[in-house]
Amino acid sequence: MTQFLVSQIDALLPQTQCTKCGYAGCKPYAQAISENKADINQCPPGGSAGISKLAALLGVDEKPLNPNFGIEQPRKVAFIIEADCIGCTKCLAPCPVDAILGANKQMHTVIAAECTGCELCIAPCPVDCIIMQEIELPSSWDQTAANHAKQRYQNKQLRLQKQAKEKVERQKKQKLLLAKLKAKK
Repeated sequence: MTQFLVSQIDALLPQTQCTKCGYAGCKPYAQAISENKADINQCPPGGSAGISKLAALLGVDEKPLNPNFGIEQPRKVAFIIEADCIGCTKCLAPCPVDAILGANKQMHTVIAAECTGCELCIAPCPVDCIIMQEIELPSSWDQTAANHAKQRYQNKQLRLQKQAKEKVERQKKQKLLLAKLKAKK
């Protein structure tokens, strides 16, 4: 299938990057759908509304959410019980949209307005201080929220790529400096 179709499918997904569909994020899931490697009913955050949109786009029959991938639920966001947080930073890396603020050995907090509810921060927490809470407003995940989450996800990916490139450059400089120092001896 074409990248245009992948983009169309991806645009209909909630952009929570939760991996509940069995793929590393919304775009890989969209790619799998376009290649008939995944079904349209594997996205719990998208729920029945998302399945309907995908079915309409692809011209296939709607089907219920596959319970093997989860159940449709009201929108939730992560909440850190601050008194229990030890500042280990293990929740920071898995957050796909940088919705958690904190530093080593400092209390962490979740920016609720930025949290996609992916739950990826829960498992790495060694003290179980992260819980999911239902929120009242906005109670639904709309296209504006999906677009915002996608932008935050892309920004994080760009930052990680930049940091990796800078690390490689630093290592090259260090090797050159060490080689110069050894040559002087």
